[in-house]
Amino acid sequence: MKMIKNLLAVIGLVCISGLFIFAVQKPADSDLLPEQKMVNGYNIYAVKIPDDLNFADEPMPLSDPDVYERMDRELLVNTYWQSNGLLMFKRAQKYFPVIEPILKKHGIPDDFKYLAVIESGLTNAVSPAGARGVWQIMPATAKENGLEVNENVDERYNLEKSTEVACKYLLQSKRSLGSWTLAAAAYNAGNAGISRRLKEQNVNGYYDLLLGEETGRYMFRIVALKEIMNNPKTYGFNFEEPDLYSNIPTFNVVVDKEIPNFTAFAEEYGINYKILKIHNPWLRETRLTNKTGKKYVIEIPKAGHYPKS
Repeated sequence: MKMIKNLLAVIGLVCISGLFIFAVQKPADSDLLPEQKMVNGYNIYAVKIPDDLNFADEPMPLSDPDVYERMDRELLVNTYWQSNGLLMFKRAQKYFPVIEPILKKHGIPDDFKYLAVIESGLTNAVSPAGARGVWQIMPATAKENGLEVNENVDERYNLEKSTEVACKYLLQSKRSLGSWTLAAAAYNAGNAGISRRLKEQNVNGYYDLLLGEETGRYMFRIVALKEIMNNPKTYGFNFEEPDLYSNIPTFNVVVDKEIPNFTAFAEEYGINYKILKIHNPWLRETRLTNKTGKKYVIEIPKAGHYPKS
């Protein structure tokens, strides 16, 4: 009996050893699944940082090793976050044509459109702090600048109107702080916050400040997105014009009274409730109360761009 037990123990050890060897052996290439071959052949490359990076023609001091490393981080993160990068290219084709002329009208550098990219990913985002829309505007800022914000209507979701408000804020920041880079940083941390930090640390520019994580990365993220979105193939993004999203042409309907039912209103124009809300996200409920007789402009997509319901 003892001999049998010893023999079984030896057999068990051999079996276990065999399983272990099998587990650690690298399978032959012919045994790999297609997706495994792709992963095994995937290469990661360092990103070369251009020498002339700037924001609104204000140069980034890349000779500072701290600035260099922080810029390197954001270029790497945004280069290899491929799905998010492609979505930014796709959405930019849809939203930049709306944003760019408003920035130009106010004399604000075109680079500020990339601020909207990092604020919201060019979506009607909602922040835990209460900011809303593509430009992530807080309720108080919106109301101070003439936007209507309530349960029925929230004009922070109106891209044209919210871009106008963002421009006013940025112009005020530029006058107060003296540079476009500081004005952009103040969009994240506030004019008072940036001004206080400059005084506390006795410096004059953003790149000399020691800031918290979010504001400390803010300008680097903007510049990284600007660089990548202006040079897609350099950073490995490949797409064609049909791959990008585009604006659906619309016409305006002016209303100055209550609309009791948006479903019925939409059907009058040959669309459904969902499509009406997609083009007018600032309409927050199923009806428009409009007790004051205020004039609202509602966008209706032109015929032929959506399938018939």
